[in-house]
Amino acid sequence: QVELVESGGGLVQAGGSLRLSCAASGRIWSINDMRWYRQAPGMQREWVAGISNSGNTVYADSVKGRFTISRDNAKRTVSLQMYSLKPEDTAVYYCNADVRTGLGLAEYGYWGQGTQVTVSS
Repeated sequence: QVELVESGGGLVQAGGSLRLSCAASGRIWSINDMRWYRQAPGMQREWVAGISNSGNTVYADSVKGRFTISRDNAKRTVSLQMYSLKPEDTAVYYCNADVRTGLGLAEYGYWGQGTQVTVSS
């Protein structure tokens, strides 16, 4: 199967920085788009940023200019560098990837287990 494992979350003061990483492993033929989502308490999960396998990036307006998504295709990792963090960035952050597990097979979306980011004011 396919497993995504996030790391790098923690507690940081407002204005600080954190870097999240997500590593994919298992039966992987190819990985297409990779994304970060987040879910604050009592809120729906929201999309934060995405990156194609060629490196094209897109961001939610709420994080544009403060967060940077990147990936290493050889290592099958995606990262999210977060700067100028705000208390409203507090959430569980999840990585998501469109993975093909074999030649000619369909892509499926896989999720990590999430990593907590807490920004204190």
